[in-house]
Amino acid sequence: MVTPFTDDGLLDLDGAQRLARRLVDAGCDGLVLSGTTGESPTTSDAEKSALVRAVAEAVGDRATVVAGVGSFATRHTVELALQAEKAGADGLLVVTPYYSKPPQDAVEAHFREVADASGLPLALYDIPGRTGTRIEPETMLRLAEHPRIVAVKDCAYDLMGTQKVLARTDLAYYTGCDEYILAMYAIGGAGYISTVANAVPRQLRAIIDAFDAGNTAEAARLQQRAMALIELMMGAGLPGTVTSKALLGELGLPGGPVRAPLLPAGREATDGLLAAYETLRQGSAGGEHRRPAARIVVRRPAEVAERHDLLAADGDQQELVAELALAVALLRVAAPGDEPLAVGPGELLLPRHRGDLLAGPRVEDR
Repeated sequence: MVTPFTDDGLLDLDGAQRLARRLVDAGCDGLVLSGTTGESPTTSDAEKSALVRAVAEAVGDRATVVAGVGSFATRHTVELALQAEKAGADGLLVVTPYYSKPPQDAVEAHFREVADASGLPLALYDIPGRTGTRIEPETMLRLAEHPRIVAVKDCAYDLMGTQKVLARTDLAYYTGCDEYILAMYAIGGAGYISTVANAVPRQLRAIIDAFDAGNTAEAARLQQRAMALIELMMGAGLPGTVTSKALLGELGLPGGPVRAPLLPAGREATDGLLAAYETLRQGSAGGEHRRPAARIVVRRPAEVAERHDLLAADGDQQELVAELALAVALLRVAAPGDEPLAVGPGELLLPRHRGDLLAGPRVEDR
């Protein structure tokens, strides 16, 4: 969650409470305060504590409040952890110590000392692009043995390493990269810790709700539909804090200015964000035009190979038609005399007695 400020740059606790209630009402199970998006490097210890108290009061037991307490100094991190616990936080987010680039044994010792100092559950924050130091998978495996180290915010962009830890521990993994929401969830992640959700909480929550309902194609569609806004907010050269506050300001929601050394987004960038937001919002409200799914009829593999005899209901499905033609021709999924194969979105319908031969791709609605 962003940290709202007043126009003159002071902590806006009323705005923080209003924003927190809005996010929880829109489906957020928890709120992370004083993270990267929350401008933790430029807020004081007293402001961090006041923010936790205000948000915890606003949401009550409807959501978990997690306090970011990481710093480059172990002693200071411990102090922030104890302060957050006293202020009413439910959990802690602890980033790898940055700038000094400690080796892995020192990284492990840092996290253990923080976990030992507080009674709160702790999430490790692995973001080497900002800290300069990775929490290596082997280090993660050892830290998972600590009873209060229970989760990871993963921004390492290493799905191989992530799956290694997921397979061998009970750590709950939350992606911190909005473009990976579905990908992380599909391989066993617990959810996401999102910057983009400051502006579109319902639309991102819908991705994992669709997946939980068993509608993986819809989950993929929702993730892809959100990508234009995600890219503008997170991958267009401006920090997520800047883009989030620019968009919140346009929507009349609490956020306020950013603190130096950050600078506000320019008019052109803000207009682009607002346009992408409106496109996503209108699609979520049911105004999005959905192209009819292609319906492809394959005659027989021999005919496909010789004459490419395919019919498609949608003229721009050329690539999909070509891929399916090759798959059918090579797999020989139909014998001479079989009925034509009808292929719809998300399925490949075969004669029953030849179904065991299929090992090829699914056909998606795209």
